[in-house]
Amino acid sequence: MVAAKPERSVGKLDRIKCLNALHLKIIACALMLCDHIWLSLMEGHVWMTCVGRLAFPIFAFQIAEGFCRTHDFKKYFLRMLIFALVSEIPFNLMNGGAPIYLMHQNVMFTFCLALLCMYALEKAKEKGTGIFILSSLGVLAVSFVVGAFSMVDYGGYGIWMVLLFYFTRDIRFGWLIQLVGMIYINGFMIGGESFPIQLFSRTFYFPEQTFAVLALLILWLYNGKPGPKNKKIQYACYAFYPAHMLILALIALALRQ
Repeated sequence: MVAAKPERSVGKLDRIKCLNALHLKIIACALMLCDHIWLSLMEGHVWMTCVGRLAFPIFAFQIAEGFCRTHDFKKYFLRMLIFALVSEIPFNLMNGGAPIYLMHQNVMFTFCLALLCMYALEKAKEKGTGIFILSSLGVLAVSFVVGAFSMVDYGGYGIWMVLLFYFTRDIRFGWLIQLVGMIYINGFMIGGESFPIQLFSRTFYFPEQTFAVLALLILWLYNGKPGPKNKKIQYACYAFYPAHMLILALIALALRQ
């Protein structure tokens, strides 16, 4: 069992940290909905997917936080796995137009793999710093390969984003490492289609996924508090993922007929 980590200490900048975990969930869900509306119904509105790029890093951050705070890893992992299975058909309908679409698996599976990686790293940490460092390198390599071959959403890069927040949690200058890591993963490794942006009479081209880095501006406002502890709210946030995809897929199907 993974021991729950202590609450974050109160610092001088806490007065501007106005977002709790529930706020982050709501913001991430809204951003994800924007991206999925673009994907399924409004592909001509590119700005929607650019805005939607901010959703995944917020969810990735929350997975790392949830892992570090949970008192029962097995229960947490099982809940994530159940919702991954429940979400797969709605995800397939939205992305592939059919109940079975083997070329792409939903993001809940990405987070399940990330949870297993963090669990393994916690076990390695108990054996000393040297073992932890070597294990971290091994986990990064294996997770990238597994993420790519399993074809989960965001692949190995998605797992790495979760691990980035895990490694930088409560360390000095963690925010700077997050910034560099997010720019490298999203801007150089994932990239995607580039969009021209006019600045000072010059045109700069930014890969679509680079917009994900802006999620850090939201995450840095996190105050370390969970928000209202309510099981209904908790499960509603989980259920939103498969529910909204199913609704969007059905609307898209109706519009095509």
